[in-house]
Amino acid sequence: MKFKQSDGQNQRIERITTSHLVVGIDIAKEFHVAQATNFRGIVLSTRHLKLSNTREGFELFGRWFNDLQRKHQLNNIIIGMEPTGHYWFNLANWLVEQGISVAVVNPVTTKRNKENRDNSPSKSDPKDALVIADVVSRGYYSEYTKQAHIFQRLRTLMSDREFWVTNSVRLQNRIIRWLDIRFPEYTSVFSDWTCKRSMASLCEFPVPSDLQGKTAEDVIQSWRKHMQRAGGSTGLTKAALLISYASRSVGETAAIDEAKQDLRRLHEEYCRIGKILEEIEQEILALLGKMPVAQQLRSIKGLGPIFVAAILSGAGDLKQYAHGRQLLRRAGLNLAESMSGKRKGQIVLSKRGDATLRKYMYLATLRLIGSNPFFRKWHEHNVQVKHMKGYRSVYKLIGKLARMIIGLVQRGESFSPEKQPFSMKV
Repeated sequence: MKFKQSDGQNQRIERITTSHLVVGIDIAKEFHVAQATNFRGIVLSTRHLKLSNTREGFELFGRWFNDLQRKHQLNNIIIGMEPTGHYWFNLANWLVEQGISVAVVNPVTTKRNKENRDNSPSKSDPKDALVIADVVSRGYYSEYTKQAHIFQRLRTLMSDREFWVTNSVRLQNRIIRWLDIRFPEYTSVFSDWTCKRSMASLCEFPVPSDLQGKTAEDVIQSWRKHMQRAGGSTGLTKAALLISYASRSVGETAAIDEAKQDLRRLHEEYCRIGKILEEIEQEILALLGKMPVAQQLRSIKGLGPIFVAAILSGAGDLKQYAHGRQLLRRAGLNLAESMSGKRKGQIVLSKRGDATLRKYMYLATLRLIGSNPFFRKWHEHNVQVKHMKGYRSVYKLIGKLARMIIGLVQRGESFSPEKQPFSMKV
């Protein structure tokens, strides 16, 4: 299937007809500002409208553009706005519920077109609203569609998970810092401080002085309060190493009681967040079980549930995409270059899209290279035969993954190894 971005661009331009009222809205937290033009960019509103982010403000806005439509005999309307934070959601959803077309404009587009009308770098809310209306009339927008309820639920869960994951990482870094100061030799015993024995040690022996006079059996007995197999095959060795390193530790010994309280609070909060993440991930798994498209994506070996949930929450219903390049553009993974005359700049990622979707597409591809035989072979071929650098091969395979995902969804199929023989054409 051939796909050209210019085809979609032309369709959006052709969509704006002589019977359209084009409205641009500058979004803010409490008040929005609206301006209206016709399809040629001629301003039709005698004065900009300032509306509050309330139902009364929305209804005032509705009466305002209805009056303009009647006055200028325009039967159709399209309303453009920037996706500024979360402030635009309520207005956009209200307009969609009224059956009105809503267009989303990239803030970068607005910024780079603000001097078109007056050749001035000045900025104001009415001017920004007018610039948004202009770029909509030229087709520089994306159509906003309210996602199905199940995709909204998934997006909310994944957003919640990202918040708690961020807090968990912050706490982990804080605990590592604590250990580096108080017990720097600790990681020589437990390379992974989150393992069960390590977590038990942090509860029972947070500082080296707590291990003075203890034997390996004493340490194992204390571990049994927190885990069943405290001894195991390596328990005695770990306990002996912990005592040995504690006896010659160079960790800070001042304010021991306060430091132990600090670690206890950090440890409790880390465990609490861990339980929250487990609950969220169970809810995500239950939701994915109700989505046939999720089962199609999970048929790709190595594409785990969290990666599938992140892709679906960031991209929405994949049936709306005609080609993998549209998914890449959604994530900001499409290529951008800068060239003029004889100068040709470096080709880079545009990074104009959903940053979370971009992150998980990248991480999913790394996982597939490690666990999926087809992606591993493609990566090896790129590196060893085509002599690509590793990171270039990864980004090339991200494109392969995007095309594969959209292809499976469009055909309504699951991934089949028999239909995917290794091909050198990646």
